[in-house]
Amino acid sequence: MIVVIDFGSQYTQLIARRIRELKVYSEIISCSDDFSALKDKNVEGIILSGGPGSVYDVPTDNYRRILSFGLPTLGICYGMQLAAQILGGKVHRSKTQEYGLAYLTRRKNILFTDVPRHSRVWMSHGDTVVRVPPGARVIGATETTPIAAFHAGHFYGLQFHPEVRHTEYGQQIIDNYLFKICRARKTWSMHRLVDEEVTHIRETVGRDRAICAISGGIDSTVAATIAARAMGKNLIGVFVDNGVLRMNEREEVMENLRTIINLRVVDARARFLSKLRNVRDAEKKRKIIGHEFIRIFEAEARRASNVKYLVQGTLYPDVIESGRGIGPADVIKSHHNVGGLPKKMRLKIIEPLRMLFKDEVRVIAKYLKLPRSFIERKPFPGPGLAVRIVGAVNPLRLRMLRQADRILLEEAHQLEDYQDIWQIFTVLLPLGSVGVMGDKRTYDSVCAIRAVYSDDGMTADWVRLPHAFLNRVARRIVNEVKGINRVVFDITSKPPATIEWE
Repeated sequence: MIVVIDFGSQYTQLIARRIRELKVYSEIISCSDDFSALKDKNVEGIILSGGPGSVYDVPTDNYRRILSFGLPTLGICYGMQLAAQILGGKVHRSKTQEYGLAYLTRRKNILFTDVPRHSRVWMSHGDTVVRVPPGARVIGATETTPIAAFHAGHFYGLQFHPEVRHTEYGQQIIDNYLFKICRARKTWSMHRLVDEEVTHIRETVGRDRAICAISGGIDSTVAATIAARAMGKNLIGVFVDNGVLRMNEREEVMENLRTIINLRVVDARARFLSKLRNVRDAEKKRKIIGHEFIRIFEAEARRASNVKYLVQGTLYPDVIESGRGIGPADVIKSHHNVGGLPKKMRLKIIEPLRMLFKDEVRVIAKYLKLPRSFIERKPFPGPGLAVRIVGAVNPLRLRMLRQADRILLEEAHQLEDYQDIWQIFTVLLPLGSVGVMGDKRTYDSVCAIRAVYSDDGMTADWVRLPHAFLNRVARRIVNEVKGINRVVFDITSKPPATIEWE
């Protein structure tokens, strides 16, 4: 297997995911783990992830042992800087920081087999290697980073991120590392993962019962299907109407899921909207919603006998953005089902998809033969419209956003590339905007349109929607939705933005 050591990068699980795509088994361990255990495992290579820290802010001697194993080691971003310092090189704060696309000029090296001399790469760093270790060779550079890659014995370092799709030949570089340098074997598959999760849930739960948090989306549905294979009738699905769903969503979920799982529906609209009243801060919204969900699930568990577990469809982007990954990652936003969970819980959490990305879950859904309606459904955040209303949530603003969102989706289904779009939705902004309707002055709300392409939710690019489409949607929203008089279009990629506004 390949071991990925996590130093808190937002992209660590992407590294493991790229390895999985090439059918090689990998495990992620924290940079705070005891590395001596690696000697007892069948490790063919080690990858050092990026991270938010600086090598001159933390002691590096603890990590010297990693390089002493003599295994093929690939350092990415912070991982390259760490190895450079350990091996006798030098790292400084960059005079010119690089965030985004850069252009790599590479030299001949086995790591760059079948990679053109010039290619696009994705950078995200504030520190730079300014001197390579003794005996090392520089094998890549960009216009602002003379040492963008170096090779020293069994170590290979990359300042850029090959795991991110924006790096043009990133997968080829990882392929070269796995098969030309590590001589890894292709032994991993999604089918194997499903079988392992079924076995794990069966062994964990035993004869006890569990409830499964159901949203109607692909994540919770796949998690429920896997758990049902392990538990059968001992699994109870619970769908909570939290008052911040899209138009007609409750009815659609009930219709689609009753044949798949034993489903209970809880009407908690008044409860959630009461808790959210006058709350403007996005982090508080997420934590309130996460807390209330758990309390409802615990109440439902008490109604049934012998329920000790809660199954969730948590994905890895939720985990990493909540700062709850394996390594010391920064908190980007607290997802309701991770960072929003209360500290004390009666139920034990089971998350069969915790280390996967959305498109990997779709692969599993196809393997499980789930209906296309689930596989093709666009992601919808657990906190629902509460995080698509920037600022206070109230019935009036919910009405406006639901109507605007319905109009956008009605028109979007006519787009030729609708299935290729990762997410397309509306956001209600906390802004007043002057307008003129029927020769009268208005001062109403502003609605934003957001549409992105993505593979995994960790990075995203905005969709170049046709002008005629934008014109049609904007006219319909301002004409049909009372209270909105201006529509804007978000053209920001992730990073630096996130996909959702809150």
